[in-house]
Amino acid sequence: MNNKKLGNTGINNQSKLPFSQACENNKRPILSVLQKELVGYSQVLEVGSGTGQHSVYFALNLTHLNWQTSDVVANHAAIKAWHEAYPASNLYKPLAFDLTTDSRPRRLNNESSISANDKPYDAVFTANTLHIISWSLVERLFESVGEMLPDSGKFIVYGPFNDNGLYTSNSNRQFDKALRQRDANSGIRDKEDVVALAEKNWLTLVKFYPMPANNQLLVFKKIESV
Repeated sequence: MNNKKLGNTGINNQSKLPFSQACENNKRPILSVLQKELVGYSQVLEVGSGTGQHSVYFALNLTHLNWQTSDVVANHAAIKAWHEAYPASNLYKPLAFDLTTDSRPRRLNNESSISANDKPYDAVFTANTLHIISWSLVERLFESVGEMLPDSGKFIVYGPFNDNGLYTSNSNRQFDKALRQRDANSGIRDKEDVVALAEKNWLTLVKFYPMPANNQLLVFKKIESV
C-alpha cells in the first residue's frame, strides 16, 4: 500500500486491516505535539500499540525516531499487519509488554535490521491506556517507565482526564460510566492523581496540551539525578 494514504481519513477503514476510528481521528493532533516534544530524541517505546495505526503514521512522519511498538501478545498480529502494509525502516516489530507480568522491554527489538538496537529508550508514548487498565496497573506502568527512562527522558501520555476530580465534559462523564459498567477497575483518571503518581517515580509534568474531543496530552520528564 502507498504510505501517502495514511493521511486520508476514511481510507484505511475500507481495507481489511484492524481499524480504530479513534486512532484515525486523533493521530494528527497527537503528531503535532510529538513533532515539538521529541526534537532531539531518538528511541521511542510505544506502550499499548493496539491496532498499530499510530505506529505507522508516527514512524512515517517522525523519521528521526526509531519507533518500537509493544503490547500484549494477543494484539501483535494486528500491529504486524499494519507494519506489513505500511513498512518503514524506523518501525520495529512489537515486543511483549504485559503489565500483569514482569515483561518490560528495555531495548529495541533485536529482530529489526536497524543497527541502533542496543540503545535504551529515551522516550515512551502511550495513548488511551490509563482509563482502560486498573489503577494498580497504572501504578506499575509508571514504575516501569520511571525505571526505564534515563535522565531527561520523556513519558508522553494521551487520553481523557478529570480536572480536580471533575469531568471536563458530559461526554466524558458518560464514557466513564460505560467504562466502569464494563470493568469497575477502569475509568477516567484524575489528572492530579496521575501527576502525583508520576512524581513518586521521578517523572515531573513539564507540559500539558488540551486536545480535541475532550482529551489531554501530558508530557512528563525524568527528573535528573542529584
